[in-house]
Amino acid sequence: MSDTAAVVLDDEGVVVARSERAATLLECSPGRTCVPLLAMLSRAGKDAGPVGHLMTVPGDGDGDGDGDGDGGGGGDHAGQKVPLVCTVVRLTAHTPGGAGADTQWLVLVTPAETAEAAAERDARRRRTALSQAAAAGIGTSLDVIEMAEALVNLLVPDFADLATVDIAENVLVGDEPPRLDTSGDVRLRRTAAAQSPEISAEDLLAVGEALPPVTDSTLMRPLMKGLPVLVPDVAVLNGKLGVDPKALPLFVPSGAHSSVAMPLYARGLILGCVTVWRSQLPSAFGEEDAALLQDVVSRAALGVDNARRYTREHRSVVTLQRSLLPRSALDSAAAETVGVYQPAGGGLGVGGDWFDVIPLPSLRVAFVVGDVVGHGLDATAAMARLRTAVQTLADLDLDPGELLTHLDDLVLGFSEEQMTSESRSERSEGSERSEPAVLGATCLYAVYDPVAGRCAAAAAGHPPPVLLPPDGEPVFLGVTPGPPLGVGGVPFEVTEFGVRPGSMLAFFTDGLVESRGGDIEEGMERLRGSFAGADPRLPLDELSRTVFDGVRPQEPVDDAALLLARIHALSSDQVAEWELEADLSLVARARELVVGQLSDWQLDDLGFVTELVASELVTNAIRYAGGPVGLRLIRDRVLVCEVSDPSSTQPRLRRARETDEGGRGLFLVAQLTDRWGCRFTGTGKTIWTEQPIGGPLAQTAAGR
Repeated sequence: MSDTAAVVLDDEGVVVARSERAATLLECSPGRTCVPLLAMLSRAGKDAGPVGHLMTVPGDGDGDGDGDGDGGGGGDHAGQKVPLVCTVVRLTAHTPGGAGADTQWLVLVTPAETAEAAAERDARRRRTALSQAAAAGIGTSLDVIEMAEALVNLLVPDFADLATVDIAENVLVGDEPPRLDTSGDVRLRRTAAAQSPEISAEDLLAVGEALPPVTDSTLMRPLMKGLPVLVPDVAVLNGKLGVDPKALPLFVPSGAHSSVAMPLYARGLILGCVTVWRSQLPSAFGEEDAALLQDVVSRAALGVDNARRYTREHRSVVTLQRSLLPRSALDSAAAETVGVYQPAGGGLGVGGDWFDVIPLPSLRVAFVVGDVVGHGLDATAAMARLRTAVQTLADLDLDPGELLTHLDDLVLGFSEEQMTSESRSERSEGSERSEPAVLGATCLYAVYDPVAGRCAAAAAGHPPPVLLPPDGEPVFLGVTPGPPLGVGGVPFEVTEFGVRPGSMLAFFTDGLVESRGGDIEEGMERLRGSFAGADPRLPLDELSRTVFDGVRPQEPVDDAALLLARIHALSSDQVAEWELEADLSLVARARELVVGQLSDWQLDDLGFVTELVASELVTNAIRYAGGPVGLRLIRDRVLVCEVSDPSSTQPRLRRARETDEGGRGLFLVAQLTDRWGCRFTGTGKTIWTEQPIGGPLAQTAAGR
């Protein structure tokens, strides 16, 4: 109901008409003279416009009601003198049923606001504003600490002079807190605090410190049920808080006169506690304040619980992501490598970016970098499947284009598998059909050969790598871009290029160069410029971090990965190779060449095994594939023996029977060497073996 009353009077002060509200403020019955307003009419005189007046009427007047309940002034102000604000307006027309006077007056009457009423109105306004601000601002962050800081800044200084937020230790790391029955079992840590400049809180527990244990007490028990604890007089806390008096300043700020504590309570769990104090604000906390704080903190509790769940998932995904990535620093005969990975910010978190360094036979190495669409655990799981697939395909020693073709088929299979699974789930649950999430990814696969000093690369929708020569400017390599993985039916072209020793190759994902509202070409130019201004003599881990931090946008929109490789090459005295005609009489010559080269390398202890391996492989090549036959030895941390022939037939390891005259050659090779395998080339195939230099096999053979 409106507080404004309306009364129509004639020149004699007789009530012509009135509103219902007028009966509760004035002794004004229709057809009778309204004494309180009669004097006002004479002061109004002949003024044409509205005239304001202040008057006071007794609230306990006995009136002379006419039996319809209109008499008896004061109404809800009985027993008080009520100040009224009256506005008098001359009416230009007669009111039907009036007393017949020529002039009539409209009087609008409103109770004047007292100091107490003004204070209460201001308090209501502040409470409403706080509730609206809490609804708009709380829960927008997925970081527990950020949310706690936003909450205390919301409460101070309009609602409280000091506010603190204490969070359970488990919640801060993303775990669910245990269900507790007594307040003495709760372990909290001060997470955020805000105060007015006038309040003294020097001795109060600092942010980041753990709260001392508080014994279970009647005062604190409501907190365990999710209810607020209102303390209108702080002096009560001294005896009821249940802590050592010496520790009391850690809990209670000096000069505070009242307090409210409200637990962060969600799903029956205590996630933390919010405590507010007043010292400069004159009024003590009341029940309405406690109810308001309960409403605000309840919103915050849901936000904190969501942030806790996000923290747990983010931690799990980061752990999974980092466990799937290779060691950040690797050093091999082909290259020294360092990788950097960083999740996105702004709640996006970990995605599907990855890099890998895969050792290949004959001291070669494969560099892989890829990006799965999306974020979170699903993207990381998809990345793990792709990375495993790449490693498996790399073990087959396929060329980059063929490997990406197989990977493309796998991605298509993943998508079809997901669509089928979702379709079955929808039929079983009777749910509405949703759009299937089709897996999409990009990938770049490159193979570097330190003997030839050349690199072959193919890309599936991925940005090209950067090449930084030892004495030149960085350039983006012209790798022919293919479609992203999952498109199908399109071949991937292989690009070959020479790489000088000491050069650096940089493989990256688009999250490193993309920015919100920016052009990816600008980011790539920023990356190229960063390499141009960097000192290539820096340690690779320091250089990678410098480049990554310099290029990464301030507000990244995606996770990012960077893989740096400083290229090595084998010297000419580490490689020996020969070409033999398809003549079985040259097998003895092959044995002589091998033994002589190992003697020159002072690897005589490997001579027996290597001579036998070369003899068996060269014999098989001449007998079943024809010529020419290539024989190559490579020395580094291992000894590699390779035999190449023009045939594309895959050698097959089998166990010969006792009556068989042949078929034991590859079996002997497999037993005497550490590893062996076969890869196909543009001119045929190459069978390779590896032996550790100074390994047990060599020592056993030398003992013979």
